Amino acid sequence: MPTSPNSLLPLEHVSLPLTPLPLAPVTLTGRLIDLLPMTRKHLDEVTALGADSSIWTHYLTPYDTPERMAAYFEQCAAEEAQGVAQAFVIRVRETGRLAGGTRYMNVDRANQRLEIGSSWLHPDYQRTGINTEAKYLLLCHAFDTLGALRVELKTDAWNTQSRRAMERIGAQFEGTFRYHMIRHDGRIRHSAYYAYRAPGLADDEDAH
Repeated sequence: MPTSPNSLLPLEHVSLPLTPLPLAPVTLTGRLIDLLPMTRKHLDEVTALGADSSIWTHYLTPYDTPERMAAYFEQCAAEEAQGVAQAFVIRVRETGRLAGGTRYMNVDRANQRLEIGSSWLHPDYQRTGINTEAKYLLLCHAFDTLGALRVELKTDAWNTQSRRAMERIGAQFEGTFRYHMIRHDGRIRHSAYYAYRAPGLADDEDAH
């Protein structure tokens, strides 16, 4: 596997796929985890994991009740049917148990970009390397298979743990959207934006 999502291959140019960002059910396998397509069969286990309210501190909506998690599953299914998102559950390979979730979202085929977001882990699995590997698997698949030119991530500007995780795997900080969103606790959120570009794309100063 490549050593860095921003240097997957020593390309001189990028070959664009005939069908950009062809989302399809897929299992992504790493050393610690598998990313599995999220389906209704995962609802009960994911609901139990998400009941810890500390998970959702920086989120716009806390999915900490069965009703809220069920609504989230419905939202994910609807957006997948529209072709603008793809949700995964995170399964620990050693135990076979679920640890959290993540997804591709805001898929923009016209501009061949997408976002990795809605990522969360139960506290038992935080700071274990699982989040880093999940991001890595999603990035590799986005660039190698889906043909993305750009992958975006955003987080609460105050979420230092999330920001450090993004920076640790080479995400480029692009700026802060101030007064961007309102969290579930009523606090106004500034969003820190990060991104990766496809291998072989020029830096901004070299682009024409």
